[in-house]
Amino acid sequence: MNLLFDFKVDKAAKAIYITREFAADLDLVWDAFTKAEILDQWQAPKPFKARTKEMNFQEGGRWLYAMVSPDNVYHYSMVEFLEIRPKSSFSTRNTFADENGNPKTNAFSLVKNSFTAGTEKTTVHIEKKIR
Repeated sequence: MNLLFDFKVDKAAKAIYITREFAADLDLVWDAFTKAEILDQWQAPKPFKARTKEMNFQEGGRWLYAMVSPDNVYHYSMVEFLEIRPKSSFSTRNTFADENGNPKTNAFSLVKNSFTAGTEKTTVHIEKKIR
């Protein structure tokens, strides 16, 4: 099965658009994006590891996690959950933070993750805009 992976950058709009198909059902893909114990397994690029400090997946909740370098340096990010439509989409506001979730910068990104179930696959659309 050929699975789609499309990555587009719109520099003028400061936006990234990703479409990715997974050979898995919607429930599993949704869980992979919304449960800390699964996110920690894939979120960080090698050789880094992701470590969740706090996860409250509900509107108004947040995910505070770190990318941990091979020399054990923690780089924290904070994700605030703005809108959640179960098994359909969720929107977030993301920023770099300290270990307590306090923003380190005024810059942030707004991200919308949308999920579509198909026959033998699930499609995820991600739209990320830098502010």
